[in-house]
Amino acid sequence: MATTGDRSRAVTVSALDSLDFALDRSSPVPLYYQFAQQLEAAIERGILAPGDLLGNEIDLSVRLGLSRPTVRQAIQSLVDKGLLVRRRGVGTQVVHSKVRRPLELSSLYDDLETAGQGPTTRVLRNERVPATAEVASALGLAEGGEVTVLERLRFTHGQPVAYMCNHLPATLLEADTARLESTGLYRMMRSAGITLHSARQTIGARGATAEEAARLDEKEGAALLTMQRTAYDDTGRAVEYARHVYRASRYAFDFQLLVRP
Repeated sequence: MATTGDRSRAVTVSALDSLDFALDRSSPVPLYYQFAQQLEAAIERGILAPGDLLGNEIDLSVRLGLSRPTVRQAIQSLVDKGLLVRRRGVGTQVVHSKVRRPLELSSLYDDLETAGQGPTTRVLRNERVPATAEVASALGLAEGGEVTVLERLRFTHGQPVAYMCNHLPATLLEADTARLESTGLYRMMRSAGITLHSARQTIGARGATAEEAARLDEKEGAALLTMQRTAYDDTGRAVEYARHVYRASRYAFDFQLLVRP
């Protein structure tokens, strides 16, 4: 009967045999960094999938002709990025790839699902409140008018990736908590007959507060990407004012830039 170690070794061989590591020993780039970069690229391209095992450091060092400390340093750098995890009795395992999201008016839930990232949501707050001056201005409402505020944590493969705070006109739709935890907000809007047309969006970056760090499983002061957006429907009505923060270690926005004629 095959042991757990035998099964792990079989998965390891299958996963890594498809990779051709090209390590340039004459390069000034450290070998651990070359190995880590190629492993990360394989995870990003899906060659190494969530759940794949890399085997133990001794086997990898023998196969690659590297010292064990070099292999350990490469693996640790990807553990620190959240791409690999060390599991006692299992070995080093691929967790996920970094989320790369196109900069367009789309739902984070839809983008994660399309990328095979297994999105899940935890609703932290869903209630109607008076609009602050900031929210009222963004949504074109009177200050103090009623709005729905939604606070959610979005996860991929069980790991938190984003904290989202959204304000909607109170009469826009029925924001059912159970539905919010099983699907995306924009899907709910489409189901309610709301056609999203455009948005004004600002991207930034800053360090995590203590509260954000606790929610996102980061250290206080860790780099976060920020996004502030007001979305409009096809009649020009503001239907959403959003303020989101994303773990920079797990998340990136992709831009396509065109040369102006």
